Amino acid sequence: MRPASNSLLWATLHCALFASALSGASSTDLSRDHLLFSRTPEGQIQPIRSPSEWKQRRAEILSSMQEVMGPLPGPEKRCALEVELVEEVDCGTYVRRLIRYQAEPGNRVPAYLLIPKKALGGSAPAPGVLALHQTHSEGQKVVVGLGNSPDDEYGVELVKRGYVCLAPPYPMLANYWPDVKKLGWESGTMLGIWINIRGLDLLESLPFVKHGSYGSIGHSLGGHNGIYTAAFDERIHVVVSSCGLDSYRDYYDGDPKNWQPERGWCQLRYMPRLASYGARLSEIPFDFPEILASIAPRRIFINAPLGDSNFRWRSVDRVASVANEVFALWGEEMKITVVHPEGPHRFATEIRQQAYAVLEEVLRPPLKHDAR
Repeated sequence: MRPASNSLLWATLHCALFASALSGASSTDLSRDHLLFSRTPEGQIQPIRSPSEWKQRRAEILSSMQEVMGPLPGPEKRCALEVELVEEVDCGTYVRRLIRYQAEPGNRVPAYLLIPKKALGGSAPAPGVLALHQTHSEGQKVVVGLGNSPDDEYGVELVKRGYVCLAPPYPMLANYWPDVKKLGWESGTMLGIWINIRGLDLLESLPFVKHGSYGSIGHSLGGHNGIYTAAFDERIHVVVSSCGLDSYRDYYDGDPKNWQPERGWCQLRYMPRLASYGARLSEIPFDFPEILASIAPRRIFINAPLGDSNFRWRSVDRVASVANEVFALWGEEMKITVVHPEGPHRFATEIRQQAYAVLEEVLRPPLKHDAR
């Protein structure tokens, strides 16, 4: 559906949503579940009818995220990367490099870089992907085949498909334990986002990488880590999230014990400020419907297994449905792909293959031939 100012269907939809958005709310409230509305400078709510009108609401969403995560850094932290090669291993069709790069002054992070030999040989630049690990004792090692966790080896599978994969660390896991507070960060989530953004800077600097358009793929922690990063960095054109999200309001069915300091989302490695919302989850200033919508119209693939005991698949459907109202501004209401395989909190082989097809679609689209 492509919106037009004279479309009866579009007008009818907005009338219904407008009534719903205002139902039981003050004139200054914006609905969590109907996003196609913004606030005028006078504080009145008005409908959003175009991508250009969405920009203001999107900016408000990113601002709300930073209220909890802490501010996204500016140029003061974008120092020289000073990439250091620690180790290089020949893996047959590709090489695996253990590197360190400077994410911010005084904070060097360990990461793995997987490079197809064809790309190193100069045949053509390869598309780049952030391969983000789950909460695992081996950290980013699992992504590159060093953690005895086959379902997490999407970095290995993608480099064999011709992608350059960067597997950065996540704060306070495996081999990366920075002093988050001493470095000036208000959450491990924002530090993780910044490490990924600097990782994209690193990919941008490599001559064997196709620049300007990147992917992100991750399971569990890596799944929401990639979603958060894509919200703030538009260089990510496609993001794959496996078992990585549901609405904060639905997290473990809203059980209050999961909203205590250093529990669940409230740990320092995530967002400790969320603990103050434990008894009022509906007042958290942002949620995944808004975050997904902020990525529009870029491509999103979500794996939400029916047996996932961490994130509820029905909540995922509600989240995606709300966000798709925004994607419809671009005529792309089916842009968010959600799959519900049988099974537990797992990135199964057949679902990874589906995810790779989406990455391929966006990062290596077929050449369009001139029909003349």
